[in-house]
Amino acid sequence: MDERGSALLRGGVSATRATFLELFFDLAFVFALTRISQRLIDDVSTHGRDPFRESAQTVLLFLALWMVWTVAAWVTSRYEPEQAAIQFVVVASMFGSLVMAVAAPRAFSGRALTFALAYVVIQVGRPLFLTLALRGHPRRSVTARIMVWAGFGAVPWLVGALVPTAQEVLWTLALAWDYVGLALGWPLPGRGAARASGWAVAGEHLAERYQQFFLISLGETILIIGLTFSGAAYSADRALAFTLSFLTTVLLWRIYFHRAGHVLADAIREARRPGVLGESASWTHLLIVVGVLLTGVGYELVIVHPYGGAAPGWPVFVTGGPALFLAARARFEYEIFGRVSRTRVVGVVVLLALAPLGRLLSPVTVLGLSALVLAGIAAGDAWRARGRPAEEPASPL
Repeated sequence: MDERGSALLRGGVSATRATFLELFFDLAFVFALTRISQRLIDDVSTHGRDPFRESAQTVLLFLALWMVWTVAAWVTSRYEPEQAAIQFVVVASMFGSLVMAVAAPRAFSGRALTFALAYVVIQVGRPLFLTLALRGHPRRSVTARIMVWAGFGAVPWLVGALVPTAQEVLWTLALAWDYVGLALGWPLPGRGAARASGWAVAGEHLAERYQQFFLISLGETILIIGLTFSGAAYSADRALAFTLSFLTTVLLWRIYFHRAGHVLADAIREARRPGVLGESASWTHLLIVVGVLLTGVGYELVIVHPYGGAAPGWPVFVTGGPALFLAARARFEYEIFGRVSRTRVVGVVVLLALAPLGRLLSPVTVLGLSALVLAGIAAGDAWRARGRPAEEPASPL
């Protein structure tokens, strides 16, 4: 076995915390999320276009960026991030992600090829480089199969960028191909699959990376709140919407980290197969982040139009975003403790029931009611935990 290839793997002396380089890598996604959110706001606020079609395009772009980030998180949890070769992979992925973010606002018009090329270079180049760097190590069979899958997926990405009339269909198929590969372990004929759930990973590191991306998404909503309020004409109504938006973000943070968020690292570390819980948590955090992003879009719509005039679909963001967050947070709770709090289920139902009231109530009123629901859940969490020993993880996975 090649010793230089073995040196790339995480060992027992590897740091469990995320490195400064990984935090630096995340800065590209701070910018990327602002581009995605702004594009989504434009999709629902601009009249004369098809907002549903434009929103679907934006979701596709976000999922492509998430694919790049989540695979990078698995790479640095599986390989030694202090090795120069792995650092090169992280920096190169960061640059490609930044290019994708820059191209995202016009990815379905003048910058389609730029977005597709950046994505393909990351998805194909990353496993190709790792396969070469691992040399004779058995683990190179995993990176090689990922490279093969990414190579096939690159075709519809590039063709779609060059053929505008087929771009949406081809990019949807290409993204579905990539996500199927990730979910099934990139199976190849005669060689089976290599699902991430069976990988040896640094569990604490992987948990911290998911939590950091969640905090990035919260930070993006803070940017929306501040930039929107500072750019709009001041009024008491907008000040109220600004305050409620900040309060909602604080409640999202509080609900996420109440116990389950604090013990994710412990749960993965103690699991007999850390990869199983890590893989499940990756999908859960995707939904959590989407819920936060949708909620952030709702902030801008409400701050600009607190008492009317917002885009027709604004309740989808003001109540639907928190509802999706709570539903995903309930799944997260099950992953850690094997149970789901009834308050989260009730909260989802109440938030969804508030959406039809958008025709009767003002946006700022609905935002206030959404914040009230979240506050009730946070208060219920605090009440149940009062005077009781901290619950230990008992993951059914």
